[in-house]
Amino acid sequence: MTATHQAASSSLTGAGVVSICALLFTVASFWWLNARQGRLKTWEPHAFAAIIHSSTARLRLPLVLHNTGPKPIVVQDLILTFPDEPASHLPLLWVSSPSRLQPGPDEDAKLPAGFVVPGREAQQLFIEFEAPFSGFMPEARDYKVQLQARVGHRKGWRRLLTFTLRAANIIDPDRYTVYNNAPVELTKEDQKRADAALLELLGEQGDDSSPGSGRHRNSSNDDDDAGTSH
Repeated sequence: MTATHQAASSSLTGAGVVSICALLFTVASFWWLNARQGRLKTWEPHAFAAIIHSSTARLRLPLVLHNTGPKPIVVQDLILTFPDEPASHLPLLWVSSPSRLQPGPDEDAKLPAGFVVPGREAQQLFIEFEAPFSGFMPEARDYKVQLQARVGHRKGWRRLLTFTLRAANIIDPDRYTVYNNAPVELTKEDQKRADAALLELLGEQGDDSSPGSGRHRNSSNDDDDAGTSH
């Protein structure tokens, strides 16, 4: 009688363990497929548009944002920072969302507005950034740049991407046009042209004593990834 009772009890215990494991697997699978908060991913742009004057510096980047999780992510704001540069290099602010990379008079540019990246989807966007006033005058060299985002489900600015901005490729800073951001060697003629144009702009900036005014958004690199849940 005792042996039969022990066998029945062992059978019930084994069935209970299997049932609990099945329930946990079902709950975990549902969370992973439907309720998990993913993160935003993006990649280094292969090109950019730029124009640089003594009082204006604008950069336009083609970005692809991918949401790795099933829940949508709300992007509230974007900025560009220069982590290896002096504090005088203020972040470049998001000023518009144009419809293409090549600037032109007939383009459809929209004011900055929050947008949603649906779960497990990717969006291509063209984002235009501008220095808040004439405190940013790039030299003809490479810059380490960080794209930071403010997302709806997290507080503060989150680092989204760190990449190299090859400002040496800007050989005609007065003209708002597209440049290659790939690591290619410029000809000596193009390098001299870029150096001369940017030096001329630096001289104009030194002659201009009016400080200007503009917005300033504080940024901090709290975490490595935008939209990452903990």
